[in-house]
Amino acid sequence: MTSDLFGKARPAAPLAEALRPKSIDEVVGQQHLLGPGKPLRLAFESGKPHSMILWGPPGSGKTTLARLMAQAFDAEFVALSAVFSGVKDIRDAVQAAQARLEQYGRHTILFVDEVHRFNKAQQDAFLPYVEQGLITFVGATTENPSFEVNSALLSRATVYVLESLGDQDLSTLLERTGLPVDEEARARLIGFADGDARRLFNAVEILANTGVKAITGGFVEQTLAKNLRRFDKGGEQFYDQISALHKSVRGSSADASLYWMVRMLDGGADPLYIGRRIVRMAVEDIGLADPRALAITLDACQTYERLGSPEGELALAQAVVYLALAPKSNAIYEAYNAAHDFVAKDGTRPVPLHIRNAPTRLMKDLGYGKGYRYAHAEGGAYAAGETYLPEGMSEPKWYQPTERGLEAKLRERMDELRRLDREARKK
Repeated sequence: MTSDLFGKARPAAPLAEALRPKSIDEVVGQQHLLGPGKPLRLAFESGKPHSMILWGPPGSGKTTLARLMAQAFDAEFVALSAVFSGVKDIRDAVQAAQARLEQYGRHTILFVDEVHRFNKAQQDAFLPYVEQGLITFVGATTENPSFEVNSALLSRATVYVLESLGDQDLSTLLERTGLPVDEEARARLIGFADGDARRLFNAVEILANTGVKAITGGFVEQTLAKNLRRFDKGGEQFYDQISALHKSVRGSSADASLYWMVRMLDGGADPLYIGRRIVRMAVEDIGLADPRALAITLDACQTYERLGSPEGELALAQAVVYLALAPKSNAIYEAYNAAHDFVAKDGTRPVPLHIRNAPTRLMKDLGYGKGYRYAHAEGGAYAAGETYLPEGMSEPKWYQPTERGLEAKLRERMDELRRLDREARKK
């Protein structure tokens, strides 16, 4: 506890706040933006603030950079949180900024934390004031601005991408805290922080409050409750990791596929969501090269529903490894998309008479079903030379089987059927 001017005790600032850098030279990490000649350093040195969006993971320094910007430009720093603020708060902040500018000639940097949580109307409320130059807008987000920030606001701000802090960055921050730790404790704290400076500082405060003089790795393990890796279900990391899983399966890497699946489970992803995605992989990336892949993924989902966690997760792991090692084909995926695009653009073609259903006498009299050849009644159960497409439509050949897995045999079958058609049409 510290005291104010009247001797009253007040809580000490959190460690993250107490150690917040006072200049950009004290900032740890983000050297791709703050190093000599890099974009943000140049922006600071220019003396001319501009609106920006800082996109990066938690604890990467977004708020710190916004505060340092206000300090560098001798501007008033006003912070809003999109979680707790609305349009009224925005208007109040803007009115105060206008009064400040008129009375004292002092500019305002309006910092909006978690700007992605504002809806379109709330984001639009900033536009006229940004255009007038009344405020410099700085938004912070952990989500991809392309999806979460409306285009009008995005076009008026420069996007800077921040990165998670590396192990060396976190080690430097840990040294600044002065916490007495051995090498094992240091490694565990850095691993626990997972690239997040605020998470590191919170852990250090917990350990410091125990009063223990020498912090060991075992003590860190015992003191800090087990925490899941940083993972935002439905957020940017969520889609990055499911993308990594999908691409690892497509790339036939069993180990990478297992790694990303376990990362998602460890981070709190719904196992059945992963199950649904691997079913999609089975049909999109393997298809008829190995039809068993679909059955195996569906069985894995059913197994998880019956057994739950953790036993059912083994079935998902088995399915993921099978998908990774199965022969690959996107021929069905490509064929479906081609057919879908064609139908969307094409006119409505009538069904040929010979393959129409004819359940009534009138329909038969009109020629419905006339001349239809029953395939099972012909040699090889194939009506060679027959056509089933609308009149005037040439064979599109959308499905092009690969030469991998079962599709190699399907390709041979299709080649043989086309040969029979050619011979029949010559007669």
